[in-house]
Amino acid sequence: MSIAVRVTGGTLRGRWESGVAVFRGIPYAAPPVGPDRFAAPRPPESWDGERPAESFGAPPPQSYVFGGGGGPSGDDWLTVNVWSPEPAPSAKLPVLVWIYGGAYTIGSSSRAEYDGGHLARDGVVLVTFNYRLQMEGFAAIEGAPANRGLLDQVAALEWVRDNIAAFGGDPARVTIFGESAGGGSVAALLAMPRAAGLFRAAVVQSMPGPFFAPALAADIAGACAAELGRKPTAADLAEVDPLRLAAAGDAVTAVADTHVDRWGAPAYRSIVFAPVVDGDVLPATPWQALAAGAARDVTLLAGHTRDEQRLFTAFGGPPGPVETALEMLAPGPYASSYPDAGPDQIYELVHSDWLFRMPTVHLADAHVAGGGRAYFYELTWPAPGLGGALGACHGLDVPLVFGNLTSGQPAMLIGSPPGPEAVELSARMRAAWTAFATHGDPGWPAYTPSERLTQIFDVDGAVTAYPEMASYVIWRSHSFEALGLQPR
Repeated sequence: MSIAVRVTGGTLRGRWESGVAVFRGIPYAAPPVGPDRFAAPRPPESWDGERPAESFGAPPPQSYVFGGGGGPSGDDWLTVNVWSPEPAPSAKLPVLVWIYGGAYTIGSSSRAEYDGGHLARDGVVLVTFNYRLQMEGFAAIEGAPANRGLLDQVAALEWVRDNIAAFGGDPARVTIFGESAGGGSVAALLAMPRAAGLFRAAVVQSMPGPFFAPALAADIAGACAAELGRKPTAADLAEVDPLRLAAAGDAVTAVADTHVDRWGAPAYRSIVFAPVVDGDVLPATPWQALAAGAARDVTLLAGHTRDEQRLFTAFGGPPGPVETALEMLAPGPYASSYPDAGPDQIYELVHSDWLFRMPTVHLADAHVAGGGRAYFYELTWPAPGLGGALGACHGLDVPLVFGNLTSGQPAMLIGSPPGPEAVELSARMRAAWTAFATHGDPGWPAYTPSERLTQIFDVDGAVTAYPEMASYVIWRSHSFEALGLQPR
């Protein structure tokens, strides 16, 4: 059965699916092509009559080498999707807005694991959307605004503010949430003046630490443009096919480790795209901005998985030399803090800490220092997929939070069919996320510098002091600055 709603651009016709009204592929900005290529997003054109809203929009141009792409084709990359259990303005339901991850390089809101049906049936309006990635969204291109992918996210949140009431959502109760690069995006939005007032709460899941200084971002963009014999300017890249441009980014990523002497730790980890602390769109790193009180009125829920690195080790080959990992990433020695750990375990710990665990817990520290309220969690339940080799790996939280346990990557992580432990844990995590969106409280005590209370998500959940204090002590005095070029 179909259903129609009216938004600022015109009338949309979606459909009911398992008790939830679903609307897909709604434009929140004009296609960023032609004269709008590399520009800040601008409002979409209105339409006459009813616009079908049953199919996802096209994914943004991205890597096919690194597992992205797929889905419909076309230029309508900047679209939102809405799941609502009660699409009427009188409902005033809390709103959860999802920002997908993928190293700022791959991703799409059309992926099956982001289906919002379970969360919507739990009593929220669920929104997902696409944003520009890789060279299109995050490269430092002369003549173009920085952080175009983040500007897309702001435009999507402005669309939510202006239209979500028509779907039964309360624009005064918007919570943004994201994992990996999506978590980094949420952290960036907390620090961005342009995003102020667009949400009242935020969930940061496994936030990656790299944020780039302009000089590093410009040098990487120059290397990517050189793959095409071009300069990293909007004028010189405007006519390059978006997929060719993405392929140039892929080529540089594939050999990033050869640039360690110039790009440092990001090159060692093959990270060539990240938000740029440009002083305008993103005035400061999230840690600096939050510590200064930039988002003190926003309630934060943050956390990570215990074994973040395990996923990358499982699919990237055996660990490299632990001495290199320590030299490139660690702010201090690990052996004295982990006297019983072997080289492979130390390697995993260092990578987990540098990329996700310590950036996330330090974000909570910064938010509390700036006068904000924060809650913290750690997922320690080991994924049964691949014979249990993955542990509580990076990305395991996503299917558990969405409740989508049976297809694609979730099935690989959790096993098929999912066991009762996964089903029960998913229900608990969904309940915490929806409670946080509804009341600003996920159901456990707030995080403070004196106690650092942390909700453990496992078969037997508990609230304890932060479990990773051995690593925390190593990183206690580390300053998460924007990463720059290495001195020559």
